[in-house]
Amino acid sequence: MTFDDWVGSTRRRARTDGVRPALREAAAELYWGGLRRLDRLWTVAPTVYERDWAVLIVLDGCRYDLMAEIADEYAFLDAPGRIASPASQSREWIAQTFTADHRAAMAGTAYVSANPYTDALSPADFLLLDEVWRSVWDDELGTVPARPVTDRAIDAARRHDPDRLLVHYMQPHFPSVPDPAIESPYRRGDPGWQPGHVWSQLEAGAVTRERVWRAYRENLRYVLDEVALLLENVDGTRVAITADHGNAVGEWGAYGHPPRMPLPSLHLVPWYETMAIDRGTHEPAQYTDRETDLAVTEKLRELGYLGE
Repeated sequence: MTFDDWVGSTRRRARTDGVRPALREAAAELYWGGLRRLDRLWTVAPTVYERDWAVLIVLDGCRYDLMAEIADEYAFLDAPGRIASPASQSREWIAQTFTADHRAAMAGTAYVSANPYTDALSPADFLLLDEVWRSVWDDELGTVPARPVTDRAIDAARRHDPDRLLVHYMQPHFPSVPDPAIESPYRRGDPGWQPGHVWSQLEAGAVTRERVWRAYRENLRYVLDEVALLLENVDGTRVAITADHGNAVGEWGAYGHPPRMPLPSLHLVPWYETMAIDRGTHEPAQYTDRETDLAVTEKLRELGYLGE
């Protein structure tokens, strides 16, 4: 839920419950506005280009404690760490990462991304900018599955031999691929979902925290299985696995990943170091390079980003 959505819901509740509407609205705006101003403290955090890596794997919306919960299930997650992200939302992360200050490093980077916010970037600034979401969008899932991202990243590494390979998966960001019953209202043809995006459902009490966390965790396992395959099919002595931001599950009244929010649950993200060796265990599939029917805004809507 965005700040404006939250304020809007507060106003509606104030009108219907008879609790001094003006006072309640003012308090809400003061509280959330103050938090947003505090978020400036996080924007001084180093970007990923100020860290040492040859291959960087970004798991969209992955909390540090979620990763730690299942790290012992994956041999490559044996060197844990944690860093501060300068952003609490993907659009901010992309804007603060790919700047003029890092243009030289970007020129040697193959960036393979499932996140539609790369629409703001220029392919000319990169060795390769492969926006997988443009041509491999799954309308039924309402997201980009992980396997095409793995395939395109392997292909980019083998074809271009970049100085840096940056792979941005859409998971564990909702929708949850293994648990599609708890999703966005924008998914078509599924009579089982509750009205409202998963974070709105959680805030409203329509689903439990345990239910959301389980779907979130299974989505992380889903993408980590793909990371395991990727690490067997690219080369890199310095590989890092991180996230652009986390998610709030009710801390300080926040849910999901509102922009410019200074919460540790949003800004403290995993940083696991490992290595990769191309053992040639997987031959990547080829995908038709064509636009899907959904516009960028509709893809962002299906991911729950509308209004951020």
